[in-house]
Amino acid sequence: MSRTRSSIRRRVLLAAAITATCALGPAGTATATAAAPAKVHTLQASYTVDSAELGKGLYQSAYSARNNVLWVTSSVGYPPVTQTQLLKVDPATLKVKAAYTPPLKDEATGAREAVYGVAVDDVHNTVWTTNTLDNSLAVYSQRTGEHLASLPGVKHARDVVVDQQRNLAWTAGLEDGSIVAFDTRTYQEKKRVTVPGAAPAGVAVDERTGTVYAADLTNGQLIEVSAASSTPRLIPAGKGTIDVALSADGRTAYAANLTSGSLAVIDLRAGVVRKEIATGAGALAVATDACTGNVFVANRESGTTSVVDPRKGVVLANLATGANTDHVVVTRGTAYVVDKAEVGAEAMDSIHRIRATG
Repeated sequence: MSRTRSSIRRRVLLAAAITATCALGPAGTATATAAAPAKVHTLQASYTVDSAELGKGLYQSAYSARNNVLWVTSSVGYPPVTQTQLLKVDPATLKVKAAYTPPLKDEATGAREAVYGVAVDDVHNTVWTTNTLDNSLAVYSQRTGEHLASLPGVKHARDVVVDQQRNLAWTAGLEDGSIVAFDTRTYQEKKRVTVPGAAPAGVAVDERTGTVYAADLTNGQLIEVSAASSTPRLIPAGKGTIDVALSADGRTAYAANLTSGSLAVIDLRAGVVRKEIATGAGALAVATDACTGNVFVANRESGTTSVVDPRKGVVLANLATGANTDHVVVTRGTAYVVDKAEVGAEAMDSIHRIRATG
């Protein structure tokens, strides 16, 4: 590794460590027994929501600390998908700074390599996307937006997450039960674990240990794969588990349960659900705020984003974030949510920025 690359890595990982130190103790370590989620009970906390239209077919976003930008994916329709872009968004103004069009696959139909899931690698200054309908991943340059590689062989990959400590990008195949790691330097496949009968969707990684977690939509569980083993551990999570995030200390997992419209608070050491908190219909995506320990849940069917205190087991706020609220990411105490609310040929989907005001 060159001195320059080594210096960049140290700066990126130091920034991540500084962010993590603002977490408030061992979030989510309560010992209450699991119970069926009740009607949503909301404490009226104060938040502001700023919104802006970005484009059609928004799916996910990811924040780059190195470049202070949000990367947002957009794809419209079903195969052949001809309208798809990777958007570079200013988090302060919520305006598009640049838009990059994925490569053409078929000149006859105009089909392109449509992008859906997204993650950033600030060590190598790249963006990773899932090309869900093409059963592949892609890598783009953060600096220029250039398409650097396409990586086939992951059936219906929904999400991707980067372990910058170990130079790995993790994804999961919804259709074949696979959890797959690629080298972020060479783009070669490094590890593949398959769980027969599983449908892994969302993924999260603990960068301190290298352990990855995948949300199994079919079986309502988390699939845990450690760095040292290829034998998965299965942890109960709820009904229709579709996404997963981790507490700042890595001891607790937070699972979005699509079917039950709830957030499961999971003790990873014991492998049990400690709390299940109702959030809203169609809980689809989840993200942790390392600065407060709170958890944000995007509820697709109810068109809201819930702010949850997992220690107390209460919803602090339910905020309107557009019909078909689709994804949430949190950085430095601020959440960014995208929706798929567009109706009509000229309508646009939006991004929403959530900040606490008190």
